Amino acid sequence: MDTIKIGTVELSGRAVLAPMAGAGDRAFREICASFGAAMTTSEMVSAKALQFNDKKTPELMELGADARPGAIQLFGSEPDVMAEGAKRAMDFAPDAIDLNMGCPAPKITGPGAGSALMKDPALCGEIVAAVKAAVPVPVTVKMRAGWDEKSRNAVEVAKICQQAGAAAVTVHARTRSQMYAPNPDWGVIKAVKEAVSVPVLGNGDVTGAQSAALMLERTGCDGVMVGRGALGNPWVFREINAYLTESCRILPPPGVSEKMLVLLRQAELMCRYKDERRAMNEARKHVGWYLKGLRGAAEFRRRGSLLSTMAELEALTKDVIAENEKE
Repeated sequence: MDTIKIGTVELSGRAVLAPMAGAGDRAFREICASFGAAMTTSEMVSAKALQFNDKKTPELMELGADARPGAIQLFGSEPDVMAEGAKRAMDFAPDAIDLNMGCPAPKITGPGAGSALMKDPALCGEIVAAVKAAVPVPVTVKMRAGWDEKSRNAVEVAKICQQAGAAAVTVHARTRSQMYAPNPDWGVIKAVKEAVSVPVLGNGDVTGAQSAALMLERTGCDGVMVGRGALGNPWVFREINAYLTESCRILPPPGVSEKMLVLLRQAELMCRYKDERRAMNEARKHVGWYLKGLRGAAEFRRRGSLLSTMAELEALTKDVIAENEKE
């Protein structure tokens, strides 16, 4: 299988899991890794919250052995605060530190972090340099095409970040103003790949094996980062790996029983890492994603939105299987 080398970290495969706030917790990352995700990244962590010893933040940085290589993603806008946050993140032994320069959420961009950093390319470089000097692991950057149509500056920012010491860059092929709605412009990924020598990962509407292969072919990027396409569908990594390494082999989609079994496994892990009540509350959205396209999904989603115990989820999955496997 093809490998990607990010500093001292070698990835066995070309498809990695994107960091996703509110969805990419430890349990989900471990499930995706079990299906072949070559690397996983934590939900984004506030460097400032680390500075103030926020009690909820450490849980976001827990990296189990079953989801390695694993990176911790930090967000913030001050080089010294980001560097100090990276030092504290090292307590969790990440394989890399990823810097968020792509999040479009107003609560992140408002204070100048996330994709707002792309409005100040020099500051992007200062943050990379500060974090690189603070930690012994590779530092990577996730960015967007730019802030808006008038400032599509991913190439400039990527070159500055590489010069400051970034070991890899990921490019989401939309501007911040586009959020997630219009079709991504993969041309920006190609332009970044041609401009830098470090590995470049492409991100934006990779939902399966063929879209992954198409992005790799059209942009020349080293690997693909899968985000929303993996929600309720961790098999996407197995499918991409088979397609890329086995002469375009298309694997059959998982059956309903396998889907429900993996959903239960993910929920069990969530309960292990969090208390059952909170885990099941957070699992409700995942249930909706796993149910996509199944018979009776609307009613099952309604039931899923009320879940509070594993026993209720077990009963739900049995009913889903019965409804979808009957003649």
